[in-house]
Order: sequence, then structure tokens, then C-alpha cells
Amino acid sequence: MEILIKYFDDEIDKLCYVEGKSDWIDLRAAKEVVLKKGEFALIPLGVGMKLPQGYEAHVVPRSSTFKNFGIIQTNHQGVIDSSYCGDDDQWFMPVLAVRDTKICKNDRICQFRIMENQPKLTFVQTDVLGEVNRGGHGSTGKQ
Repeated sequence: MEILIKYFDDEIDKLCYVEGKSDWIDLRAAKEVVLKKGEFALIPLGVGMKLPQGYEAHVVPRSSTFKNFGIIQTNHQGVIDSSYCGDDDQWFMPVLAVRDTKICKNDRICQFRIMENQPKLTFVQTDVLGEVNRGGHGSTGKQ
């Protein structure tokens, strides 16, 4: 599948798909960001894409993002739909700093994958689901 990509910054590394390692693709900060504990920022990722109709991108932190930078993605998972594809539609990562931190330009801070949209659903109301109860929220225990 080919994806049209626009780079908003020539200094960040180009995206690449690493065959056999992971189907998640790393995204990089497109500018240096310095944050104090408790501050919010929209970190530009330096890319925009034209996703195929019927697909969306899921953007999440890398497993080391919190440890390395002390930031939390505020929407926990970004969903970029195929209509976000204009010439000025750069991708961003909204973050909250839990400690003073510095993110350098070109640091890998998040990752994405492209997913097929959820199929159209129809909800049918019922009073009985007809299955065995699991015991409610948290019923599988701690271990």
C-alpha cells in the first residue's frame, strides 16, 4: 500500500517501515520542546499524510516515551482519519509533562499504524444478552 506523505521539516529523519521488526512506525519531534512539570504542548511531528479511503492512523507513545521524556499523551491514543489530509494538516502529539523535560528535534516520541476503519454497525436493543456473567468490572483478579 502506498501512502502520500508530506514532510513539514527537512531536518527530521524520513519515515521508514522496518520489515519483520514491528508494524508500528516511529514518529519524531519536528522541533525542540522544553516543558516544565504540569505544562501542556502540541508537539509537531513534521508529517502529514493522505491515508487511503476507509483507513485511519492510530498514534500512541513509544514504550520508552514516558521513561525518557516524562510526558503523557493527553488523548492516550490519537486517531487521524482519512479526511485530515490537507496541505496544512500536520500531525501533532498532545502531551502533558509530569516532570521538567526537554524533547530535542528528531527524538522518536511516538509511533503509529494504519488501520482499516471499523465496519458500519447496527445496534439492536435487548433486555437479555443470554451469556454467563463474568462477575463485573475487575472480576478476573490481580494475578
